[in-house]
Amino acid sequence: MTKDNLTWIKKNLPEGIKFKDEKLAKDRYSKIQLDPGEAIGVVTAQSIGEPGTQMTMRSFHFTGVAELNVTLGLPRIIEILDARKLPSTPTMHIYLNASHSKDKDKADKIAQRIKQTVLEEVTKEFTMDLANGEVNVLLDKDELKRKSLNLNDVYEQLSLQIKGADIIKKTASISVKLKDNDIKKVYKLKEKLRDSFISGISGITDVLAYKSDNGEFIIQTFGSNLKNISEIKEVDFSRTRTNNFYEIEAVLGIEAVRAAVLREVMNILDHEGMAIDERHISLVSDMMTRDGGIKGITRHGITKEKESVLARAAFEIPLDHLVEASVRGEQDNLVSVVENVMINQPVPIGTGLPELFVKMDSAKPKASKAKKKVTKK
Repeated sequence: MTKDNLTWIKKNLPEGIKFKDEKLAKDRYSKIQLDPGEAIGVVTAQSIGEPGTQMTMRSFHFTGVAELNVTLGLPRIIEILDARKLPSTPTMHIYLNASHSKDKDKADKIAQRIKQTVLEEVTKEFTMDLANGEVNVLLDKDELKRKSLNLNDVYEQLSLQIKGADIIKKTASISVKLKDNDIKKVYKLKEKLRDSFISGISGITDVLAYKSDNGEFIIQTFGSNLKNISEIKEVDFSRTRTNNFYEIEAVLGIEAVRAAVLREVMNILDHEGMAIDERHISLVSDMMTRDGGIKGITRHGITKEKESVLARAAFEIPLDHLVEASVRGEQDNLVSVVENVMINQPVPIGTGLPELFVKMDSAKPKASKAKKKVTKK
């Protein structure tokens, strides 16, 4: 360990921990060094798998916030490692800038601005006039005021979304009249109007501003839209988080995904009370993002890209892999662990990693037998 290493450790220690013993730091540093050929994959699998079997199967729980629930525990771990396109409970934690984060009223107003509003939420009543092919929408003035909306806002949004109909603005209501009087189309129009987007950010269906331990108000959402949230000036985007890794990739790039996978898995394990070294999880997150995209640990992701036919067959659907490899005429060079175990060969890790090029016995020069001269007297 160099002086630079010690300096870095001192600067990056967690809050509340003091750097006391340089000798102890050097001892711990030397113990965590890996030997050449160390079977880190097996150690990682064992370190995660053994405590992972004790994880609870509960799906929905979020400490301190009863109104909004998110998937945690084993179901969420499976979602992450499978690299699923959409989380079962997409959520965001939105941090506000210093001028808004300590004021509950400001936080609530921003939360309401963020929340997606559909027409049904600001409507008292929908009525149908089947004879004229018309749907009348009676708006709720109080709800419009609470959401900082007005009749014109609703009219403009409906004009953009409803095609093939005449939209008529009245004093406290809006009428939508079809150009033909088909009864089935009137019923379909009514259902479409209910779900018509009026304001907010698309995808954010529920919000809650809660107070954190440091007195800061944080907005938790049900639903995620990282790109549009980044455009709100009151939001501290550098700290805002989402559990949708594909949104993170699109907005911030693959390195941010790697960090997010590592952070979320560690948070879940900590929540379950499991002490697993972060380096094991970082190995998994590195593998999932090493090619510049997100790939799950499935037969369609990382496993599919293995060069070894036997390694692919050992994971899932062995017959399919073997038949496909036979048709293609693939060759297995037996360079990894799994395939060597399958055919009972020494594995190329640990003491099996180095190869013997010269036998030491044969390398020694043979001692020449000196001929004794026999002299006759």
